[in-house]
Amino acid sequence: MSRVTSLSRLSLTAGAALALTACLEHPIKKVLYDKSSEAQENVAIAINKDVDILFVIDNSGSMADEQALLAKNFAAFINVLEAEDVNANYRIGITTTDSGNPRCPAAQTKPEGGKLVLSSCVDRVALGDFTFNMEDSSTACTDVCDLTDDQLQIKPTETAYSNGEKAPRSWIERIEGETNLPEGVSTIQAFQCFGPQGVSGCGFEQHLESMYKALALASQETSTTNYGFIRDAAILSIVFITDELDCSYVPEFDAIFKDNKVFWENPDRPDATSAVCFNAGVKCEGAGPQYDSCRSANYDIDGNVDVPDDEAVLQPLSKYVNFVQNLEMQKQAFDLNQEVLVALIAGVPPGYDKMQAGSDIIYEDEPDPAENELFGIGKGCTFTLDGATQTAMPPVREREFAEAFQVGGDRNLFSICQDDYSDALQAIANKIRDQIKPACMTKCVKDTDPSDAILQPNCQIFEDNAATMSRKEIVPCDEVNGAWTAPAGETACFVELIDPGNETPSEIDNLSEECVAEGYNLEFLLIRTSAAPAGTTISAACELSPNPGNDCPML
Repeated sequence: MSRVTSLSRLSLTAGAALALTACLEHPIKKVLYDKSSEAQENVAIAINKDVDILFVIDNSGSMADEQALLAKNFAAFINVLEAEDVNANYRIGITTTDSGNPRCPAAQTKPEGGKLVLSSCVDRVALGDFTFNMEDSSTACTDVCDLTDDQLQIKPTETAYSNGEKAPRSWIERIEGETNLPEGVSTIQAFQCFGPQGVSGCGFEQHLESMYKALALASQETSTTNYGFIRDAAILSIVFITDELDCSYVPEFDAIFKDNKVFWENPDRPDATSAVCFNAGVKCEGAGPQYDSCRSANYDIDGNVDVPDDEAVLQPLSKYVNFVQNLEMQKQAFDLNQEVLVALIAGVPPGYDKMQAGSDIIYEDEPDPAENELFGIGKGCTFTLDGATQTAMPPVREREFAEAFQVGGDRNLFSICQDDYSDALQAIANKIRDQIKPACMTKCVKDTDPSDAILQPNCQIFEDNAATMSRKEIVPCDEVNGAWTAPAGETACFVELIDPGNETPSEIDNLSEECVAEGYNLEFLLIRTSAAPAGTTISAACELSPNPGNDCPML
């Protein structure tokens, strides 16, 4: 059966890239075109339905219930991406906050260091990953998953860098409606097994460094797990789930966890606590015990504050902001409006995402000295679940990182202190959905037959593959019983939306509201019968109006 999908990317012969993704709108009326004109021009069209999503999940000892809730409520996230009017081509990668620490022997915690993890939690229960301080938390897995790795064999797929070779990848993938999962296993079921990461990870969480390593490894051929995960033009979303503070440290200064006690809350303790993570990376204003505000700050090995980045004992926040902003700029070569999306489910009060009254983060010392000694600051939020009190520390570094990538001024930060993450996950997915925009032709297209009010464009579409050095013209789709299908023997065809306001009897040729609102007079769709080969690009050329002021007055 044919599926109406998106052009994953249109690349221009002039070197610019033309990214088109699919709109699952109604099929459209076919417009015949005359390829004889020499006045065609390549124009970048910015849209993308390819989405790469990285989940960075805290796998320290206190995260069992939160991991179970994430898995239990995951349908609220994936149902948005798989909705008929979205049908995103997505990849989901998972890593943990464990990138090691001098207080966490590598042989004991087995840090992922940003590597993508795709193994069933059922198998990891047997390895002891769901045991912390002799307490068994295996129900965080077994209550939501009953599939083993043998039952979750990943189908081999290509990447843009695999030169046509297929292999099992370390991520969940759904492209053109086809997944890399075994028959009968949904993406929801898969995440419910792959998502819970256990509770045996290092308690000095490195949220930002783990994210950085995961994304950096995606472009390194030496990485056998992450390489090829990030697609050049795909929308990138990063989601953190944690109840603690970021402790991404500079290895050169690991003495702050050993014998340099400048940042220890209690120098008389025999070991460092998570208070080091707060004291070495955050500066609060005010006398306390309740502070006016707290912000990220660079401290040197002697405790001096606001030092240059190269003297900071924790990795400077700028390292991560600049790194992701650079990724964002690279993606804007395909879509000028594309923005990296960062979300946080962490120790903020409920309602913080909606800026509700009383939902601001309060930074204050913990009244219990023993608790303050552990974390250096009081709780960000508290919640009682099944009779047990759960707490989460207020984020500063990870909050500021997320806020550096706010879209539309909205806080994309949600409280981990609740018994249902459905609203949070749906809101995060909605932000991704909103980045997927229709394929409006961004310049005024010439009407080759002005005898009526309906646009008759002159456009050509090609499918290019750099790996095979090939180019194939994409043909117009056939209309059959009011729907578009690919002609016999064709794996792809294109259609042109040309009706801005029900000028024709059919609705299937209507432009989207977004394109009409911007004043464009043409929109593309692509129909595929199967997924395009990895690395495929689409190039388009259209004859433009010699009088755009008259033909497209809103542009």
